[in-house]
Amino acid sequence: MTAETGLPDTLRDLPAHTPGTVELADLELLLAGAYPPLKGFLGSFDTAMVIAGGRLADGTPWPVPVTLAVPEELTGHEKVVLQDPEGVPLAVLSVAESWRDPTSGGWRLAGGLEPLRAPAHGPFHRLRRRPDELERPDGPLLAVATREPLHRKQLGQVRQVAERLGARVLVLPLLGGEHDEALVRALLAVRRDLPDGAQVVPVPLPPRDIDDPGGERDLLLRAHVAAAYGATHLLADEQQADTAEKTADGAPIPVVVPEPWAYDADVEVWRPVARIEPDHVQAELTRERLGELLDRGEPIPDWFTPPAVAAELAVARPPKHERGLTVFFTGLSGSGKSTVARGLADALVERGGRTVSLLDGDVVRRLLSAGLTFSRADRDLNIRRIGFVAAEITRHGGVAICAPIAPYAATRAEVRRMVSAVGDFVLVHVATPLEECERRDRKGLYAKARAGLIPEFTGVSDPYEEPDPAVDGGADLRLDTTGLEPDEAVARVLDLLEKGGWVRPA
Repeated sequence: MTAETGLPDTLRDLPAHTPGTVELADLELLLAGAYPPLKGFLGSFDTAMVIAGGRLADGTPWPVPVTLAVPEELTGHEKVVLQDPEGVPLAVLSVAESWRDPTSGGWRLAGGLEPLRAPAHGPFHRLRRRPDELERPDGPLLAVATREPLHRKQLGQVRQVAERLGARVLVLPLLGGEHDEALVRALLAVRRDLPDGAQVVPVPLPPRDIDDPGGERDLLLRAHVAAAYGATHLLADEQQADTAEKTADGAPIPVVVPEPWAYDADVEVWRPVARIEPDHVQAELTRERLGELLDRGEPIPDWFTPPAVAAELAVARPPKHERGLTVFFTGLSGSGKSTVARGLADALVERGGRTVSLLDGDVVRRLLSAGLTFSRADRDLNIRRIGFVAAEITRHGGVAICAPIAPYAATRAEVRRMVSAVGDFVLVHVATPLEECERRDRKGLYAKARAGLIPEFTGVSDPYEEPDPAVDGGADLRLDTTGLEPDEAVARVLDLLEKGGWVRPA
């Protein structure tokens, strides 16, 4: 190994690639042996067979495509180093096939993997284990693979099923969601409420963007991973009874569905519904109701979840008036974005109680994105940089106010995803007509664009894509500043934020 690259001398000159979030998780599980029988990323024929029928080309059941997207320039190489986001080399891919995805048109590489080192990124890495590092107990092992905390109802169901099977319990927190750390802490907090000897082993398994309306492929993938970790049974949610039945043939281990439980208001305990008098069944706290309580900062009732879990839920989802927020203005040059954004920032600072950061398009161009051109690629990169900074501000509970032109809906959607993973996102379309923007033209930009002096100018020689619910989530507020005083425009945005609960009324 060389000190500079961490690679053997024979591999030093190979091209390197950093996979995306889902692909990096797949890589970790492939290297850990948690995806048997897979030894590497799938080729075109295997992928087509999995999508069509949930089986590899040789007939082996496998639920989801495990593929590696790469830039086209990597398709001519025989070997590629795969690295983590910090540039640490993890494995060498021996390319068996370069192929083009018929749906997206993007390039894919398939082939086996030569491990270089174990991944060391992500939260609670000390708790992660390879399947071969776990002690395999004699007898049944019940896996609970979950992206949600275990509340009192689920804890009771786990204990009941484990007792019926005579099984030990393995809890697999599935990482890759919005609040991995809170999920793991919440599951560790209730380990004492599980059967003796229960283990908690985090597994990188983010939600996948695939056609899976009934959740069958996701449940099957959980079953395959659980089986790799030695589980003899996988616990499903009681609402997944139909899905579990449909997956019986393709699952490597039985999927167990618990009997329905409810809260018995007469004796104030959770128990099987069959043992409760009908008029004593207390309505369960729905996901929507739980979200409303958290948004308002109200306590989660003890009968629903243990206090330690409630505390982690509150950390993961603070009250809206304390939660990180990005207000993203988009619109043509001269539409009034910057004026309204500055007015909003001033108004929030005057009210107090929130940390406010203004990321104005022109200022960002001079500092964060100095050197970028106005080509489509560079404009996209500029917006991604703004989105990255806004997401970090939001992650730490601040309010980021952004005011770029952001003409492309797909790039705005990317920013929405970045921010929404750590907080809340509000899109304001400053929809002042082109004619009015051009009439204002304080900087003379439109005149230069019309004269051909500024190429690819939004609204003149390059398109502006209006917010679309199907692409970027749509605008939460549409503002036409023609004849609208700045204070009135700011007041409309503040009204939106107040009604949404992000800002308390003055």
